[in-house]
Amino acid sequence: MENYGIAGIRNVALLSHSGAGKTTLAEAALFSAGAISRMGRVDDGTTASDFDPEGVKRKISISLSLLPFIWRKTKVNFLDAPGYADFAGEAKAAIKVAESAIIVVAASSGVEVGTETAWALAEEAKLPRCLVVNKMDRENVNFDNVVAALQAKFGHKCLPLTIPIGSFKEFKGVIDVLNLKAFTGAHPAAEGEVPVQLAQAATDARERLIEAVAEQDDNLIEKFLGGEELSAEEIHNGLKKAIAAGEIVPILAGAALTNTGVDSLLDFVCEFMPSPQGRKVELSDGNSLTAEESSPVAALVFKTTADPFVGKLTFFRVYRGMLQSNTHVWNSTRKADERIGQLYIMRGKHQEPATQIGAGDIGAVAKCAVTATNDTLATQDSPVIITPISFPKPTYSVAVHPKSKADIDKLGQAIAKLIEEDPTLESHRDPDTSETILAGLGDTQLDVAAEKMARKYSVAVELKAPRVPYKETITGSARAEYRHKKQTGGHGQFGHVVLDVEALPAGSGVEFVDRVVGGAVPRNYIPAVEKGIKEAVQEGGSLGFPIVDLRATLCDGSFHPVDSSEICFKIAGAGALKKGMEQAGPVLLEPIVSLQINVPSSIVGDIIGDLNTKRAHVQGMNPDGDRTIIEAMAPLAEVQRYAVNLKSLTQGRGSFTMKFDHYQQVPANLTQKLVADRAAELAAAQSTH
Repeated sequence: MENYGIAGIRNVALLSHSGAGKTTLAEAALFSAGAISRMGRVDDGTTASDFDPEGVKRKISISLSLLPFIWRKTKVNFLDAPGYADFAGEAKAAIKVAESAIIVVAASSGVEVGTETAWALAEEAKLPRCLVVNKMDRENVNFDNVVAALQAKFGHKCLPLTIPIGSFKEFKGVIDVLNLKAFTGAHPAAEGEVPVQLAQAATDARERLIEAVAEQDDNLIEKFLGGEELSAEEIHNGLKKAIAAGEIVPILAGAALTNTGVDSLLDFVCEFMPSPQGRKVELSDGNSLTAEESSPVAALVFKTTADPFVGKLTFFRVYRGMLQSNTHVWNSTRKADERIGQLYIMRGKHQEPATQIGAGDIGAVAKCAVTATNDTLATQDSPVIITPISFPKPTYSVAVHPKSKADIDKLGQAIAKLIEEDPTLESHRDPDTSETILAGLGDTQLDVAAEKMARKYSVAVELKAPRVPYKETITGSARAEYRHKKQTGGHGQFGHVVLDVEALPAGSGVEFVDRVVGGAVPRNYIPAVEKGIKEAVQEGGSLGFPIVDLRATLCDGSFHPVDSSEICFKIAGAGALKKGMEQAGPVLLEPIVSLQINVPSSIVGDIIGDLNTKRAHVQGMNPDGDRTIIEAMAPLAEVQRYAVNLKSLTQGRGSFTMKFDHYQQVPANLTQKLVADRAAELAAAQSTH
């Protein structure tokens, strides 16, 4: 693919609610541009975008797809991002490397949660955007109603630039209201006169658009209010400026499935959407870099795919300079040299070799040794670091259990590869429960991760709710004595320990104090007593959970000159601690987390009602515009699936953060059941060994 120069490139993020038809729109664009010979279908899994088997199976996009094509001597890079909330990290990556966004809205369903999310992402990144009302060929659709809904939600700066000719089976094409021309049929659309019955609607839409353009410029508004006609050039340039400034958001109509109205959209992208030229990009040191061709190279890695067969592919966006095949660059983020092998232009999963990728363009390179997502590739003389993508933090966790012994050894590596591909995933080993925890944005994302592990790395796993790391402690104090005595012919076994156990304040841990006098327990056996106590702390006391916040004081004991040994005192120490725990009022503790929940104010009552069923305590509420931030404390056991619950309670409009706060006593009515469950679990574990 030839180099079109920085001014001849358009990087456009495709965003929408899941199922609005983004992927089909991208497919229609590729077909119209001649980049593919026939249009694939999402339902058949034959589109250029959806090549992940997990996405094809679910009939949704699960990863960002790069789809370049040439239209009117302009290179357009469509970045097709998943609309499903669990894969929001991919949309964040698309937004970072694009200069503009197309937000697709299904005419049949109007403004949905994903539409609001896409708008918020584009707004946060200050990206110029347009809205495409897709599926005009569906039954019972009304373009004017959708426009009214978009204006009610996002303001009156959303204005039609094309309007549909008919709808459902009568949907024939679109009218370009700026030039008052009709474009009918699929690609290539036939240009003609505006149908008589729509002439007034088209003229009215044009008037509104021109007035909005004039309002953005003092000279133009003066002319407009003075009744002067604005020239075509003034309108064109004024609209381009207003779109770039985000003051006007054009609305276009179409039907991706029949490829109607798509040519007009592509014309719009090339004419009115900004090129990367002169774009300012923030650097980590607070300065900015201007996108230009004639400077040392600077590129940001925004995506990595790892495949055991194809190898590792690193996707990058060049902001400055030129990246050449078979050269070396400096990874400024990791302060390391990186060899760049063969460069590729990617279209879905298809690779086209390239000798160089210029400023403003997007490409990929295979087999990078040190480079990962969010790294900056530059030169050692100009080691700039581009501000990384801020990916959403995980809110939903599962415990990953390998299905076989062979899978245990490969698990760590498989998870590391998944995290390399998807930075919204995190993993750690829970020290209290010894489980491998995988955290992400939702259940679908983690199910997909498990399927990928099986398909790509042959690691079969089961995902379960993580075990809650309960602890036990005491509320009082007690003196306990334990005598370990065995006679087995020959040498016997003897160890005798007297312990005082007492409760300590929360968070103190477990203390061991030696107060033995007169050699009741010989000095060389005291470390063994301490070791026995420490092991018993991990194994758990009378309730079966690890012990915290107590002091064990060794105050007396006795020994046998022949039969005593370190192991005897270790056993005696553990036995005395467990006995002391039983006598000192053992209680169960559970982790309490603090939640910060951000929801639309209209459903605060439902959220509070739901929190009350989860033993939560609401700490406060802070209204913020039409949303409210609720602060609450809740037992971890009750909110492990909160990401899923909140999604269904708010139809995906809520978000939250959760972090560990403290341990608190479990209510007595729940303790009995938890202890019984734990005992059964330990018995089952012993029977399998």
